[in-house]
This record gives sequence, structure tokens and C-alpha cells, in this order.
Amino acid sequence: MVRIVDVGGRLVEVQVRESPRARLLRTVWRPGEPAELVVPVGTSNRAIDAALRAHAPWLARQLDAERVRVLDPPPLTEHEGRRLAGELVRETIVAESPRIGVRCRRISIRDTRSRFGSCSSKGSLSFSWRLVLAPRRILDYVVVHELCHLVHLDHSRRFWSLVESARPDFREQRGWLGDHGWELLAYRPPRDALGDV
Repeated sequence: MVRIVDVGGRLVEVQVRESPRARLLRTVWRPGEPAELVVPVGTSNRAIDAALRAHAPWLARQLDAERVRVLDPPPLTEHEGRRLAGELVRETIVAESPRIGVRCRRISIRDTRSRFGSCSSKGSLSFSWRLVLAPRRILDYVVVHELCHLVHLDHSRRFWSLVESARPDFREQRGWLGDHGWELLAYRPPRDALGDV
């Protein structure tokens, strides 16, 4: 189902997709693709309309951010990015995990399309290699964010309090990702010498 939404005076196409795994209504923005509203199965039209109105300011910020690129990364293949991301993530984990009081069991570096980091219920951490394209403080923030999930596997007040104690300026870094994360996701790496992508 497609809805046309007025976003700051611009008409924007939003694809509404029902998902059996969705518990909340959330908007997804990927540069070069239509915006998407993911909703639980059976969500009413009234709830969809309310969500589209509520999410319109966020969509407007994504549209505005797309016009101004702040990153000018050097050509970096995915293989190089994964290697470098692994090194930097591990370096940050070694420095930050003792301060937070956690131990990381397993780390993986992936090419994710919606998240820059995640923490499983078993304590495994996963990070996007594209974080190496961002300023170092952004990568460090994402690593600290996920380390804090080893203590609180949610986004409760206690979780954010722990993030703030470990990284007092986290709001600036979280804001940077909100404004410019699309640039990391839009980056198209050159092909590796061996033909890998």
C-alpha cells in the first residue's frame, strides 16, 4: 500500500508494509528508495494516518539531510572497510568495556542496511563496517551504545543513564547519526581487486 504524505510542503511517497514481526509502527528511510512505514499486521487506517503525521517531521529531516553531504570518504572496498572496522571496534571495546564493567563474548562486522550496531540476547555484538566512513567519535559511540546493552538489553532510562555516564556527549553523536547516517548507507564501495564486492 502506498500513501502520499505532505512533508514540509513536499509530497512524499511512503510505502506502508505490514510485518508479522513488527510490534510498533516505525519509519524506514533509505536514500534513493521510497520511505517505508512498517506496521504490525492488521493496523487500522486511522493508526497508519496518525503515524504518518507523527513521523512527517523526521522524514523532513531525512530529505533535508540528503541535500547536504558532509562525508567525502576515500575509496574504500568492503573488504578493507571490514578489516579496518574490526580493528577500530576491538580497540574501542578494549578501552571501554572495563569502564562499563562488561565482557564481550563475540563480535561480528557486517554490511547492514538499517542498523549500525546490535546486541543479541546472548551477548554477541554486531557492527556495520560502514562506521569507518564516519568520524571516529561516531564509531566509538555506537560501540559504547552496544556495550551498554550488555547490561540493559532495552532503551530504558537506566540504559540511557549508563550510556551518558560512559559517554557524556552521546546526544551530539546520536544526532550526527540521525542526520548523516544515510550517507554511510548510501556509500557504494569500489570492487575489490579480487572481484569481491
